[in-house]
Amino acid sequence: MLEKVIENLKKNGFSVEVADTKWKAFDIAKTYLVDGISVGLGGSTTVEEIGLLNYLETRKSITLHNQYEKGISMEENLNRRREGMLSDLFIASSNAITHDGYLVNVDGTGNRVAAQIFGPKKVLLIVGVNKIVKDLDEALDRLKNTAAAKNIERINEKAKSFGKEPSYCWDNIANKFTLIKNEKPGRTDIILVKEELGF
Repeated sequence: MLEKVIENLKKNGFSVEVADTKWKAFDIAKTYLVDGISVGLGGSTTVEEIGLLNYLETRKSITLHNQYEKGISMEENLNRRREGMLSDLFIASSNAITHDGYLVNVDGTGNRVAAQIFGPKKVLLIVGVNKIVKDLDEALDRLKNTAAAKNIERINEKAKSFGKEPSYCWDNIANKFTLIKNEKPGRTDIILVKEELGF
């Protein structure tokens, strides 16, 4: 099944490299970080789980548009998201990949899904095999009952830690949906990890 998914992704214009572990995925991802490039980020637990987010924050030879830096204002946060959409390299994950090799995603503000469609010169997606689904119906089910559900729980817990009312739900977090069936060859690379990663 995995071989068929990879074959279909490649047929649809995506480049795919398989990593047996998240540590191998980290090593592969580092090869994309050429000195002098600008890097944008999409919200991704996977990128954090493989250690790449921490590594990016230590790389002084790149320009990182990091909206997750502690202490920045919401205005600066949004500005960095916009800058990331014109970066040389945009790093994120995908919520679901179908057997046909389609990418299916849902986003709150939209910078992650927008950048996957257009803007950055290069897109790197790091995706655990747990995100492979049969078809669009399974993809939408995964978006709602796995990806969004875990994100809602995470964000509401964070809100409570700040003394705020936990008010996030499917209706106010699932705002922008994308289905990418084909890509211009050479723009989007996928590191497919043989582990369960992210939401």
